[in-house]
Amino acid sequence: MIDEKLSGEKDAAKITEISKTGYQLLKDNKTSDAIDCFSKILLLDENNNYALVGMGDASRKIGSIKEAVKYYQRCLEHHAGNNYALFGLADCYKAMNQYQKAIGIWEQYLLHDDKNITVLTRIADAYRKVRDFAKSKNTYQKVLDMEAANPYAIIGLGHLHYDFKHYKEALFYWEKMMNTDVDIRVLTSIGNCHRKLKTFSDGIIYFETALARDEQNFYALFGLADCYRGMNKMEKSLEYWAIILEQDPKNKMILTRTGDALRNINEYEKAKTYYEKALNIEFDIYAVLGLALISKEQKKYDEAITSLKKLIQQDNKNYRLYYELSDCYLKKGDKKSSIETLESFQKLGIKNQKISDMLESLTRT
Repeated sequence: MIDEKLSGEKDAAKITEISKTGYQLLKDNKTSDAIDCFSKILLLDENNNYALVGMGDASRKIGSIKEAVKYYQRCLEHHAGNNYALFGLADCYKAMNQYQKAIGIWEQYLLHDDKNITVLTRIADAYRKVRDFAKSKNTYQKVLDMEAANPYAIIGLGHLHYDFKHYKEALFYWEKMMNTDVDIRVLTSIGNCHRKLKTFSDGIIYFETALARDEQNFYALFGLADCYRGMNKMEKSLEYWAIILEQDPKNKMILTRTGDALRNINEYEKAKTYYEKALNIEFDIYAVLGLALISKEQKKYDEAITSLKKLIQQDNKNYRLYYELSDCYLKKGDKKSSIETLESFQKLGIKNQKISDMLESLTRT
């Protein structure tokens, strides 16, 4: 009996030592060596909580999320309520975009530690991902009630309001972070709010500040190009579209935007080149629309009409296509077809002010 006790104590001491080594190796990013350590422990004690969590953490670190889930679940089967297993399991579900499952696990965690700010912010983030505005906002607020200047909650509230198109409210939260060593992502987020609010000159300030920190930052370059586009400064926007294309020459959206900017300054042949580059990558409705609009500007109305009709077959709820098609008919002198085009859009039951105004103008004269 005494020998068994001594043997058990030796095993326990050995497990503790191997466990410490394993976690240190994990911390040092020596994941395969850490896995070896935890595997040795499981040979001695197949349901050891430290080893099972360690294996889960190691699996997660190398991207084997489903394998990590198995280890965390196995740990919880034998050690119900293990905080580290709960935390790891919830993070796995989050990584797999299974936010409701992640929320359920984190709420179990809160039964043991309901003041854990890290867990609360993650729950708030998850509620944001599943678009539950009220629960997300209330959970972020719980964090701020405990720690008024918590940056994760403040930034999260900014993202929450932005996701729901409450751009002024998003600005309110993100601008609170400007007194700190602000993260570049906050700068570009504030810039994006100004883009959405069409206060483009204000947005430029933030995007330029971000670009001063990282001259290759995609979001800052895109934001600047789009702000200048919104201000109708197409030549300036082209400078930034060009920089993005140097980094990513096959970016279909940027190729199309470049084509749009060139079309707007009447550089039709150059614009066609960019639209065609985009279409060589993959079909793009806006590239085809751009080519149709060039045909329209060049008074090739039948060519434009053919393209626009084909686009409507693929995207029959896009008001812009009906508007441009109607305008092509009008420029051809076919008022009847112009009106019929607008009426066919209205029959879809979609309200659009530009369509309504154009139809009213045509039927009044």
